[in-house]
Amino acid sequence: MKTIYNSIREEVEKHSKVKNSVLGNVSEWKRSHYIILSEIIKDELSDAEELKGGKKFEIGNTISHVTLQRFFENDYQDKTHNDLRFLKTLDKICIFLGYKDLNHYIQSLKLNSPDKEPTGSLELFTKMVYDYCASTFEFYKNFPDHKPEIFKELVFDGSPFLERTSQFSKELCERDFQLVTKNNRSNYEVFDIHLVTDEPDKKILETQEFWNLLFKVGETGEEHFVNQLNTQIYFIRKIDNVWKIWDNYNPDAGRLNRKFEIEK
Repeated sequence: MKTIYNSIREEVEKHSKVKNSVLGNVSEWKRSHYIILSEIIKDELSDAEELKGGKKFEIGNTISHVTLQRFFENDYQDKTHNDLRFLKTLDKICIFLGYKDLNHYIQSLKLNSPDKEPTGSLELFTKMVYDYCASTFEFYKNFPDHKPEIFKELVFDGSPFLERTSQFSKELCERDFQLVTKNNRSNYEVFDIHLVTDEPDKKILETQEFWNLLFKVGETGEEHFVNQLNTQIYFIRKIDNVWKIWDNYNPDAGRLNRKFEIEK
């Protein structure tokens, strides 16, 4: 399956400025070629409408040849990348490709994907994952009110997933975390959902997800960012003839909680 990283790399290689340069005549790029690519991207970003004003100072308008070579040569298939600098690099590459940012690129992929709407019984489980993510966003919007009942129709009571989610989120609510949604400051996208395991009483789905969240602490106004692009696994079970989510593997679960543990 094509990952978001592979898709971005392919689009860069097909970009007219790249194809019409010396890079378009080389089958395997070396260090010198990434230096050329860095200059091509720099020239394009210098005139990019999206980088006019504050955004230019927020993410910059250049990408080093070292960073580009690392991005093109590393295998990101099963890795998680939540480093803000890495996501800013993806933002700049997507702007180079003609999109507003990484989030806009992901939305475009979803709209243009021929298999974005699964057919048959798989549609039920895919919708369950989409609904869960939408419920999670609504759950965050209620902070600091703690309302785990939002997941009642989607996640089994007593499941390890619900217990972890409740514990992590309760700690944040007690710290008076509030989600900032004004001007689309917080958003998410789910894409590349596919079935890993298909058994009569168990389904396992894998997704790639992009979560961009900004929380503010009530009285102090202290800001906490979550920027993550990762692979998640959903374990869905059938119990008493009812299908719901039983567990989830998210490599970044409790990330903000761990941050406070370190600061203690």
